[in-house]
Amino acid sequence: MPAKIITAMKCLLLTFLVTLSLSQSLSAVTDSIIPLPSKDFFAPVIRHLSRDFSKYSTEYTIMIIANEQRLYLLHKGIPVERHIISTSEFGLGSKIGSNKTPIGIHVITQKYGSGAELGTIFKARVNTGRIARILTEKGKRSSADNVTTRILWLSGLEKGFNKGGKVDSHHRYIYIHGTDEEGRLGVPASHGCIRMKNQAIIELYRKVPVGTLVVILP
Repeated sequence: MPAKIITAMKCLLLTFLVTLSLSQSLSAVTDSIIPLPSKDFFAPVIRHLSRDFSKYSTEYTIMIIANEQRLYLLHKGIPVERHIISTSEFGLGSKIGSNKTPIGIHVITQKYGSGAELGTIFKARVNTGRIARILTEKGKRSSADNVTTRILWLSGLEKGFNKGGKVDSHHRYIYIHGTDEEGRLGVPASHGCIRMKNQAIIELYRKVPVGTLVVILP
């Protein structure tokens, strides 16, 4: 992703927070009392996608802001939902083996989990038939890095940045998925993927088709 787009988004995020006069970090505030940003907030990125990735629809677009630990769902460029998430506890990066969350422009290439019960554990995208105990206590850790409920498998679209060679997001198995560690959401906690609440990933999975663009910002 061009540096100017990332810089623009950082500036917009700062402006948004100042406008709201938040005296504490967004992750510590209840999302329900914070209004969604306006259409203008994501407009620079939507324009970039429409110009340089025009083969993909922007009917729905997913925007992930790692610094905020939030995922936004946009419908025709307008933010309609915000969800608490976790990116990698190892930071941001694209290198294979780093366990970091890649940034840049991605697309959903595969979906797994239709009809699976909430909390279903998947191994290598296969339904194991086992149901995880969802840990909602703050900071509570599971005995495993479980992928639960639904999976949206991402592929990078920027060659040499998150696509191909040693930086390929698809080959790194970067997903948006449910987690049994819901109490750790809101802070970096994953091994590279984007974690969500289980009910939230069910709803997101239902709305967004394969081919939906996903932009991961610092």
